[in-house]
Amino acid sequence: MAAINISNSTRNCSLTEDFNMVLPVTYSVVLVVGLLLNLIAMYAILFRIKHWSPNTIYMLNLTVCDTVYILTLPFLIYYHLTEKYWPFTEAFCKIIRFLFYTNLYGSILFLSCINVHRYIVICHPVRSLGWVNPRRARYVSILVWAVVLIFQAPVLYFSQNKKKNGCSDTTTEELFKHYLPYTSVISVIFFLIPFVLVIVCNSLMVQKLIQPSTVGGAISQRSRQKSVKMIVIVMLVFIVCFVPFHFTRSLNFTFRYLKVNCKLLDGSRIAYKISRPLASINSCIDPILYFMAGQGFRRTLPKKIKQDQRTEEYKVVLNSQSD
Repeated sequence: MAAINISNSTRNCSLTEDFNMVLPVTYSVVLVVGLLLNLIAMYAILFRIKHWSPNTIYMLNLTVCDTVYILTLPFLIYYHLTEKYWPFTEAFCKIIRFLFYTNLYGSILFLSCINVHRYIVICHPVRSLGWVNPRRARYVSILVWAVVLIFQAPVLYFSQNKKKNGCSDTTTEELFKHYLPYTSVISVIFFLIPFVLVIVCNSLMVQKLIQPSTVGGAISQRSRQKSVKMIVIVMLVFIVCFVPFHFTRSLNFTFRYLKVNCKLLDGSRIAYKISRPLASINSCIDPILYFMAGQGFRRTLPKKIKQDQRTEEYKVVLNSQSD
């Protein structure tokens, strides 16, 4: 069993290194499959869609976010295949790590935007006519990029390496006591809060979708089925890609800070290394959301909204007459 020695408090810990091939293999798959899917989705959005809906705008930003990250993978594949030898500059290492976390939390926020958008349209179809429009979606997208870039900027400082020709994804031991509070706050703001928001929105959408519809017919039924599939995919992305990564990462960092025994530290580190490839797989799953939503969903929305709006107006007329 391969192992490395690291300092943990006043002693050395021999940590398992049997998972060195997990990351390069996963990154290679994501590089090929993810790049292909995202380029197809980007081409379809840019050259096949004339009128962009808010959902399309969020999808495009999500695709750009994933593509930029995927383009950094060849360097990480080389790094792990050469047993963590980094022949490039430390500045470039900082950029690579910065882009990883920018993609990670940018993806989470844009998925949350898509989820909230669908919640408003499905649960508040009449009000969505005034709340949801492409211009607001563009403003929200700019805000998301600005917030993510600003809050991830400290990564450029923390990504320092004492080891020559190394490229750590965390920071040095000297800076770790400052890095832990920072990464904990980031996890709460950019993962935990959006995850709770997604759960709440999806729960309300499911309640709305299972209610018998008084209008719509076949088109409404197809839209309902597609919405359920979208809900399932978004939840799978969070549960499979984001939850294990943040849980094992927080556990490993906490154990490092508390200076627990080597066995616990080694176990948490193995779990974290296994979960890291899962966080990159979202770049392959995200384009599926576009292919599922597509033009078909947007074509059904105006009809459904108009039908719900006419029903709502009819109820108002009846209430006014009864008064």
